[in-house]
Amino acid sequence: MPITGDQTLLKQINRMAIVRRVRQQSGLSRADIAKETGLTKSTVSLLAQELIDEGWLVEHAIQITGALGRRPTPLAIDGGRLAMVGAELGVDRIHVVGLSLSGEIVFKTEQDLQGSGPTEVLGQLARLLIDGVAQVRASGRSVFGVGVGLPGAVDEDAGVLKVAPNLGWRNVDVARPLRAAFDAAGLDALPICMQNEADVAALGEYEFGSAPVPDPLVYLSLGIGVGAGIVVNDRLFVGAAGFAGEVGHSILQIAGARCSCGREGCAEAYIGLRAIARQSASPGDPPRDLDALAAGVAQGELLAVRAAQQAGHYLGVLMQNLWTAFDPGRFVLGGPTCELGAPLLDAAKETIDAYALAAGLPAPEVRVSRYGRRAVAAGAAAMVLHKLLRPV
Repeated sequence: MPITGDQTLLKQINRMAIVRRVRQQSGLSRADIAKETGLTKSTVSLLAQELIDEGWLVEHAIQITGALGRRPTPLAIDGGRLAMVGAELGVDRIHVVGLSLSGEIVFKTEQDLQGSGPTEVLGQLARLLIDGVAQVRASGRSVFGVGVGLPGAVDEDAGVLKVAPNLGWRNVDVARPLRAAFDAAGLDALPICMQNEADVAALGEYEFGSAPVPDPLVYLSLGIGVGAGIVVNDRLFVGAAGFAGEVGHSILQIAGARCSCGREGCAEAYIGLRAIARQSASPGDPPRDLDALAAGVAQGELLAVRAAQQAGHYLGVLMQNLWTAFDPGRFVLGGPTCELGAPLLDAAKETIDAYALAAGLPAPEVRVSRYGRRAVAAGAAAMVLHKLLRPV
């Protein structure tokens, strides 16, 4: 679609093109950027100076080239002056982080949910986010946006959480109460964006994962529920109604174990934390929480290790199915279930490797999330940057 008539938008497109190029290759000179973006040298020089003044870019030591004339000054991303704040609204806990432009966590906090209804929980979320913004600002950084990862299908434009089965919520307006709280706190100029938890975590890995970051990328969120965030052609793949990635309710076994959604054989019924906890408990014993389950695995308890390995096998099957559907260059595994460690992760890798060997194909890369249990909160912050870098 041609873009004409809006000089402000055109300028922002050019500014972010410069930032994206420097993020891809640190140390480029202004002349290098002009050559690679197609912008004029004068335009790059003007916009680069603005970006330096605002905290996006920083000049490094002048390169020694041996050539006559003015030496080029390399540019890099400035990780010390700007930040985004992100939050995960989980099933039982809220995580909030501040993230620098270089992807480093500069602030973090977490708190158990202090209620179950939308009014109480969203009020708590707003308070933690507002405090997070204040804490990051107190460290000397400017905050240019806030993101939120939500545990269910999201209508991003309306700011509505359409359905969150593990919270028992349907059609909850998240944007309105958050916006009202931010406006009351004097943060009316600060943009707020939100999306499904696995989707934002995928953006966190896409923006700040180990280079080179492949496209497509599939992030698997492993916790009480199981979800996927999928980045294809530099964009989130969310589907027609925002339900793409609900892979926890794809069927892994016909007439299998009953899932919380009422169907039988869903991935969540084999890979979800509740299912693993049930499998690890002795007859008559109550299921253990994550910390106890992880401790049992670490100590080599037979039932706990077997439960983690079985879940890992089913996780490998799920990855195989997603591999055939999306052909990703990388799977990233994140969420609290990953804390079960090698028995789960090795079993998953061995399973997908076996499918790859049988097909005579190289297996896709499988990594654990850079941000661990804070992957969703960090991804929500990264979503703010992801959107800003792509003005159209």
